[in-house]
Amino acid sequence: MFINYLKTAFRNLLKNKGFTTLNVLGLTLGIATCLLIVFYVLDELSYDRYNEKADRIYRINNEIKFGGNEKVYAASPAPTALAMKNDFPEIEQVVRLQNAGRIRVKKGSQYIQEDHAVYADSSLFAVFTLPMIDGDAANALRDPHSVVITERTAKKYFNRTNVVGQMLLIDEGDPYKITGVIRDLPTQSHFQFDFFLSLSTLPYSREQAWLTNNFNTYILLKPGADPTRLEAKFSGFIRKYMGPQVLDVLHITFDAFEQSGNYYRFSLFPLTRIHLQSNSVDDLAPNGNIEYIYIFSAIALFILLIACINFMNLSTARSANRAREVGVRKVLGSPRKYLIAQFLTESVIVTMAGAALAVVVAWALLPLFNILSGKELTVNYHLFRQLLPILLVFVVIIGCLAGSYPALFLSAFQPIEVLKGKLASGFKGGRLRSFLVVFQFTISLFLITSTLVVYQQIKYIQSRDLGYNRDHVLIVQNTETLGSKASSFKQEIKQLSGVDNATLTSALPTADYGNWTALFEDRALDQKRAVHSQRWSVDEDYLGTLGIKLKTGRNFSRQMPTDSSAVIINEAAAKLLSYADPLNKQLYAPGDNFLKKINTYHIIGVIKDFNFRSLRENVTPMALILDEDRGALSVRIHAGANIPALMAQISDKWKGLSPNQEFAYSFMEQDFDGLYRAEQRIGKIFISFSSLAILIACLGLFGLVAYAAEQRTREIGIRKVLGAGTSTIVKMLSRDFIKLVLLAILIASPLAWLAMHKWLEGFAYRIDISLWIFIIAGLIALLIALLTVSFQTIRAAVANPVKSLKTE
Repeated sequence: MFINYLKTAFRNLLKNKGFTTLNVLGLTLGIATCLLIVFYVLDELSYDRYNEKADRIYRINNEIKFGGNEKVYAASPAPTALAMKNDFPEIEQVVRLQNAGRIRVKKGSQYIQEDHAVYADSSLFAVFTLPMIDGDAANALRDPHSVVITERTAKKYFNRTNVVGQMLLIDEGDPYKITGVIRDLPTQSHFQFDFFLSLSTLPYSREQAWLTNNFNTYILLKPGADPTRLEAKFSGFIRKYMGPQVLDVLHITFDAFEQSGNYYRFSLFPLTRIHLQSNSVDDLAPNGNIEYIYIFSAIALFILLIACINFMNLSTARSANRAREVGVRKVLGSPRKYLIAQFLTESVIVTMAGAALAVVVAWALLPLFNILSGKELTVNYHLFRQLLPILLVFVVIIGCLAGSYPALFLSAFQPIEVLKGKLASGFKGGRLRSFLVVFQFTISLFLITSTLVVYQQIKYIQSRDLGYNRDHVLIVQNTETLGSKASSFKQEIKQLSGVDNATLTSALPTADYGNWTALFEDRALDQKRAVHSQRWSVDEDYLGTLGIKLKTGRNFSRQMPTDSSAVIINEAAAKLLSYADPLNKQLYAPGDNFLKKINTYHIIGVIKDFNFRSLRENVTPMALILDEDRGALSVRIHAGANIPALMAQISDKWKGLSPNQEFAYSFMEQDFDGLYRAEQRIGKIFISFSSLAILIACLGLFGLVAYAAEQRTREIGIRKVLGAGTSTIVKMLSRDFIKLVLLAILIASPLAWLAMHKWLEGFAYRIDISLWIFIIAGLIALLIALLTVSFQTIRAAVANPVKSLKTE
């Protein structure tokens, strides 16, 4: 019996090649899109799960409210790790990491810039699964000036991996001894480092400073330990260790500190949630976003549903061609269950063909999808073997789901009515089919509207006045390697034709620079009169080079010796101070980690707020002080300058001062775009998915129009005989479909507004969702529907009525 089903199915599918092609094409696009999204989601969800003890590893988060700011830090004080291990028996091991930023490593006579370096405790390998291929993991980072490198780094500098005992000169300081080589970190890790420097090299890593946050601290719980119970003990832990320093510095008890509305809390953050759910200050690397996982998963489901709906529509569209077959079978005694089995068999075969092609299409599109998503996804044998059983189950489910309605619909035909030529009711009676079209276009309109909103928000970000001018700013990196020559290098660059100005500092709004401090209005450090602020070291040319506007007061001047203790604050800081006019008032700030030294500053100016963080965040208090920072040189280039020639001149001057150092640079505009690269990628993916959803929906609409035209063939013939023109017929057939699209617009618009309003809430600075966005989305959907409908309706309208009436 089953063999007969297969033979009949293949004959019917081959007999109707156009129908079969459209069905397979719709399913192929739907399943291929779903597969790509599944690859993306699985990759995002797999972060850090390569660690054998991942379910027991937690990061200590630090939640602080102080001085008008609320922040969640991924970092904690230096002594936290050891104190927790000593106090809590639930903790098996602890490890601290501190991002080393850019380092320079000597290879031959040249220094190479490396951007992936971190300081780590010797317990690193007892917590994280980082397989050692050369060296002793237990002692690898025990001694100061020791370093563990990755396999690719060893090959880069030595062309081999057995390099334990070799020396690396880093930052022109003391040489580091290589004590281990580990395998390259998996891509699915929330940190990516090639150099692990011994944390014992840093003296301040041993300080008992509880009022600073410098280290990413991870704990490994013992098997069976309850993280919730452990977290409940943190309040007493903080009071025990931090309370005395709060009393010593702020002259209040920790209870009084909290009663004033402030707080200082530790919390546990699971390792496997860091990549998708952490958005904390001092994260080791930019993370993903769990919202996009939900969004993409929903899109995959919707597109798959659209593909299944297409199958239903296309199957019912050719019902007239199968009606007599059904009638004859029933007259000859075929039970309805056999008819259903026959149609479901055809459905599963089509779905299997679509799935097979979808795998090929997904594999072919994977490189393009990697470009769009910024991923490095690959399909290997292991992944394919895991997905194959799931895909087969998927095929059966989709085949039965997509074929269920056509099977039930066609098998329900009454043989007498069928053989008399009386088929089921036409388009107007097909409420389910109308619902399916509305559903398809609701999803398509939702995606179109969402894409327009995302595009407008990205455009807004790129065009918004950020309070500084990022255009034509060249950033020369690693100028600290010039030492005392950095200042003279700056002056030489300023003299070049085509250079408007230059500033020497690494504190830049696109550099993810962070230096938080507390500013107080009195020397007693009264916490009620404190402002939690950024403190950046800049020179007298900073404001002029970046185009930052003064609201009141003046800029720094090297001609005024007292400016060494001057400070310029932003509007956000001024609002939190109690001064009616902050000019010439005093501010006090800690001068060391133990707050024993107090620095005094006098306010000489207030600058207008500028966005030195992502537009997802409000502008927070900022204090600029006049101090030397040789980290980078930002050069304001004249708008009409010959940039290639000027770059060559700057490069020559760099090589003249530092011939062995790499000339590394970037443009501030590019760095700014990098801050929002994730949003730009999401916008491109949205456009791609929207286009696919619309294409698949159009296939379904095409099928439904074909069904309606087929059901009303004789009606069209009679109307034409009675004098109806082509335009009248087209309007008659199109009117019902346009009503469905208009209904979809009414449903999709509020849903899209709610979803996009929620997404925009993640930005402190965002667009207002305008009415024209919904109008444009609706017009696009209507235009696409009209183009799709017109092909079939015009074809039906111009057909010879004699052919449709000759059988009557």
